[in-house]
Parts: sequence; structure tokens; C-alpha cells
Amino acid sequence: MDDSGTPAEEPTADGEAAGGTARAEEDPLALRIEQLILGAGRQYTPFQAARAADVPMELAARFWRAMGFADIGQARALTETDVIALRRLAGLVEAGLLSEAMAVQVARSTGQTTARLAEWQIDSFLEGLTEPPEPGMTRTEVAYPLVELLLPELQEFLVYVWRRQLAAATGRVVQAADDEEMVDRRLAVAFADLVGFTRLTRRLEEEELGELVEAFETTAADLVAAHGGRLIKTLGDEVLYVADDAGTAAEIGLRLIETLANDATMPELRVGMALGTVTTRMGDVFGNTVNLASRLTSIAPKDTVLVDEALRAELVASGQAPESEKETDDAAPYRFALQPLYQRPVRGLGVVEPWQLSRRSPGS
Repeated sequence: MDDSGTPAEEPTADGEAAGGTARAEEDPLALRIEQLILGAGRQYTPFQAARAADVPMELAARFWRAMGFADIGQARALTETDVIALRRLAGLVEAGLLSEAMAVQVARSTGQTTARLAEWQIDSFLEGLTEPPEPGMTRTEVAYPLVELLLPELQEFLVYVWRRQLAAATGRVVQAADDEEMVDRRLAVAFADLVGFTRLTRRLEEEELGELVEAFETTAADLVAAHGGRLIKTLGDEVLYVADDAGTAAEIGLRLIETLANDATMPELRVGMALGTVTTRMGDVFGNTVNLASRLTSIAPKDTVLVDEALRAELVASGQAPESEKETDDAAPYRFALQPLYQRPVRGLGVVEPWQLSRRSPGS
């Protein structure tokens, strides 16, 4: 019998319960690397871990699913660190610091973010570093001492970056005008999309395509951060970013196009942006403003930035663009030029009047 009162299955050498899905016995060295990373060896079944943490099994399962952990049945595959983490998260709920729903959101957002980070580090970072230097050596044999050296340094760096980002995000919330603004905020939202990406996927080798996507995402992330925006997510051939004001979003959009235009290896880019209220949730943004920015991107000509009326109006109100190109006030230091385009119906959003944004040349 196991601790739940049901007949126990003896765990096999690879940690799976007898009668479960058969798989090859795990490499002992791979298990050593797992133990090194986790800081403890396999010890508990899920039920035992939940009981050791004094957390109801149903809640523990919700947390684990939210963190992106696979269902392991009753395999003895969890460690003391899993118990401690479970106890801490449940403790925040018991202390009234988080509701149960909020704790699940914390688990899900952390799991999704770190899962992507871990995949990237293995695919693009550790994979290259662990290439066996001598014939006969396995990658695992090289990986263990490397992970042993890197793990504490990467952990400290991860915590440092997280604290920095948390401080910035907290500052934005504290400065919000009211409680509603913390969730429903007025932001400039922009999509930047590579033109002809589908054709490229048929023409380029997989490795070349991967390098192009990585170069695009890296360039976009660097430019967005450097000029005060926030990268929300990357979608291979498209990035979504936001900014607190129209001028910042406009500057980033134009710089993205200018930068990629100077790179012969990159396809053309198109950008669409809109200003308005958005709902923020788990680091993402939602709402009609986001939808409008996406639609403007889809109709933008190549190497062009299209903006909506609200964003245009803020650029004018803040003195960064003229009300009309017929203005002749040479003393006004306008940064941007705006050209109205034909009104057109946009699916799901009615008729919109896009404006083409460009950089205003000196003396114009």
C-alpha cells in the first residue's frame, strides 16, 4: 500500500512506477546531473511530497500543473526541494498574502517563463559548451563539471535580473494614477512583423531560418529595451512591444525599420501601433487596442509604420508632430511626420483611418 491507501507499485530503476509507460533505464550520470541541478535526490511520490508539505493533494497538483510539470503518476521522482517549494507557495495562501487563484497564477507565469529560458539555455548555450573535446567522451561527462561551475553563477544572475525587472514593474504600478490603472492601463501597443516570412521558410534551410529569427528577435529586444519600451513577446517573425507614451513607441518602430533596412540578410519589416486602454495579465496585454495594432500591422506596406488616430493625436498634443504638414512653424522641433491614408474597414473593429508615420527631416 502507498501513503494514499491504494496498492503501491514498486518504482523501477528509472523512477517510473511498475506498470507505467515503459522507457529505457536512465543514465546514472544523467541522474547525477539532475540531482546536482535540483540540489537533492529523488525521494517522494507526488502524494508523499504533498503530505510532507502539509498541502492537499488537489492543490499540490494544481500548482504542479501550473508550473508545467508533467504528470508522473505515483513515480518516486520528487525531491526535498519540491516539498519546500510547495510548502512556501501554499504558505503564502495560508498567510493571506496571496489568494489561491493568485498563487496558481504565480506558479503558471514563473513556470512558463523559466521553461522557455531553460530550453533556450540548453539549445543555444549549453549544447555548444558541452561538445565533447576528446573522442570517446560523452556529452554528459562534459556537462557535469560544467554545470557544477555554471549553476551558482547563473542562479545569482537570474535572481539579479529578476529583481531589477521586479523593481521596474513595481515602480510603474506605484506611479499608477489609481487602482484600476494597475490592470487596465493606457499604453502604446505595437507589432513589428517580418514581410514574406512564409516564403522564407520554404527557401531557407532550418539552421539559416533559426539564425534569422534569432537575429531579428535579438535586434528587436535590444532596440525596444534601449529606447524605453517593454518587449511583451516574440512570435518568430513578429514581436509585440508596449511603451508608456506615443513618442517612445514611434521612435522604436522607426528605428526597427531603419536598422533592419541596413542589414542585407534581413527581410523588410512592417509595423502597426495603436494607443489606448489595455488589460495586462501575466505579462501579456489584451484588448481592442492590441487588436487594432495587429490589424494595422497586417495592412501596412513594407518598411512602413502605421498608427491609429489616438496615437497620432498624442504625438500632436505632445509637440512631437505637427497637426498638419502645411504648418510652417520652423521653430517647432518636430520629430515625426504623419500622413493620412484612406479610411478602410478593419475586420472586427469597423472603419479606421490609419496614419503613416515617418521621421521628419531637418528643416522640413
